[in-house]
Amino acid sequence: MKKYRVTVNGTAYEIELEELTGAAPAPAAASAASAPTPAPAAAAPAGGEQVTSPMPGTILSINVAAGDTVKRGQVLMILEAMKMENEIMCPRDGKVASVNTSKGAAVESGTLLCVIQ
Repeated sequence: MKKYRVTVNGTAYEIELEELTGAAPAPAAASAASAPTPAPAAAAPAGGEQVTSPMPGTILSINVAAGDTVKRGQVLMILEAMKMENEIMCPRDGKVASVNTSKGAAVESGTLLCVIQ
């Protein structure tokens, strides 16, 4: 463990950081409690890449529909979180297999938004 002093907005904090050199497994109880609940497997067509919400928020707009051809980096949806608009980008080229949310829906972190095939 290494100790550091960090100043944020004029307030000094003392923190300790542990350097991890390998992939250390998390305790089972802690990871189960903090992990988001996965969407049901039946909601996603086989072979598709799931696009999930990175944070809790509200869907402001949906820019694609099922069957649309999409490109990597294309904006699929706009998610409002903490008064900020976040663009949900397409992870790869493909076709929208399904859109699993609607405009105005409140979503949690890890909620399935759409599937790209």
